[in-house]
Amino acid sequence: MKRTVLIFGLISGAIMAVMLFGTLLFVRQIGFDKGEIVGYTGMVLAFLLVFFGVRSYRENVGGGKISFGRAFAVGILIVLISTTCYVIAWEIIYFNFMHDFVDKYAAHMVEQVRASGASPEAVQAKLDEMKRFKQLYENPFFNAAVTFLEPLPVGLIITVVSAGILRKKKAVPPEPSTA
Repeated sequence: MKRTVLIFGLISGAIMAVMLFGTLLFVRQIGFDKGEIVGYTGMVLAFLLVFFGVRSYRENVGGGKISFGRAFAVGILIVLISTTCYVIAWEIIYFNFMHDFVDKYAAHMVEQVRASGASPEAVQAKLDEMKRFKQLYENPFFNAAVTFLEPLPVGLIITVVSAGILRKKKAVPPEPSTA
């Protein structure tokens, strides 16, 4: 299981890291809202490797059969490796190249509140919330925890769906040869 999980987890993690970097390069042009859509779409694409990893495990290690529990275990391990790669990529990008990201994101969030016609008190509350968030986000452990939680629900859903689709209780018998 280790080999399958590592291979598919690292490939998925590399895809997520590349998509993260690519999205951040263009976030100023496309905006935070569209950047979020692109980011989560990239996560879904990267997590498709969960399906292929579970299928590979079923065919190559399980002899054509796999239980839901084993499929879920393989899938969630792939997700954890992939998500860890994503977190590492973000930590490197944030602390070395984009340390002003939270300031720009906070300005965007406050502007959204203003544009919605909220009261000055609501705008000030959002400003205070974003200031507290920025202070917390400067802690690398808090930063990593928040970043880890971004792709995890997507990966969990894809793991459950993949495990449900790919489970097989009986191995498929080989076709008789006609030779």
